[in-house]
Amino acid sequence: MSSKGLFSLVMIALIAIIIPTACVRCTRVDSAEVGIKFNKLSLTDQGKLDAATVTGYVFYNPITTDVYTYETRVRQANYDPFIVQTKDGSKFSMDPNLSYRILPENAVDVFAKYRKSLENIEANYMKTAIYDAYRINANKYTADELIANRAKFEDDVKMMLDTTLRTEGFYIEQFTSQIEPPASLTDMINAKNAAVQAALKAENEVKKAEADAKIAVAKAEGDAKAMKIKADAEAYYNRTISSSLSSMIVQEDWIEKWDGHLPTVQSGNNGMPLMLNLSK
Repeated sequence: MSSKGLFSLVMIALIAIIIPTACVRCTRVDSAEVGIKFNKLSLTDQGKLDAATVTGYVFYNPITTDVYTYETRVRQANYDPFIVQTKDGSKFSMDPNLSYRILPENAVDVFAKYRKSLENIEANYMKTAIYDAYRINANKYTADELIANRAKFEDDVKMMLDTTLRTEGFYIEQFTSQIEPPASLTDMINAKNAAVQAALKAENEVKKAEADAKIAVAKAEGDAKAMKIKADAEAYYNRTISSSLSSMIVQEDWIEKWDGHLPTVQSGNNGMPLMLNLSK
């Protein structure tokens, strides 16, 4: 074999080795991710996406195939406050905070539909879905009703988002929001609360005054009864002492006038002698 033929043979062998090697790549899909291996030739708006989920080490031909990954861990999506109107025209500021994750079994559908990163989906589709949920539900309430039923309003918004986002392949872990009524309404609420507090304070003061008056009356009645009992006791004592003193004074007066001689006989009733009792 000539040198030229040998060279051609070597070149063919090298091409046979290099081309397959250059056309095969390997990537690793982390456990916190879901990989989507898809056929680039079917990635058109009209065509059906030929794709499947993959994990671990994935080998593919970069000419016709590619691998895209989505995080499956919980993500946090924060949005700037925006304004919605109630059915009576009042404007409320909403400041939502969303924790969500992509459902691995729906990852292919998410990629086939949006063909965007999660950051892009958050900033566009999810933001629109959240705004619509707030707008639609706020229009069911008047301003007073929304303030009085904030918890129910947020539950209604979350329920709508649960349905909408789950259909698209996303699961809401947590959803919170800060609802701010218009300044004029806040001032009215504060004034109303202040009036209610003032009324309650005045009512409590009246009740306290009435209670104090009842206590004073009860105390006065108690003192009067005590004085009457004391006066009755003193009167009784004086009457008793006075009665005792009267009999003693009579005897003392008799003794002072007695000449020292006892009467010998003194007729009493039925002719019986009357005996003087000097023992008192």
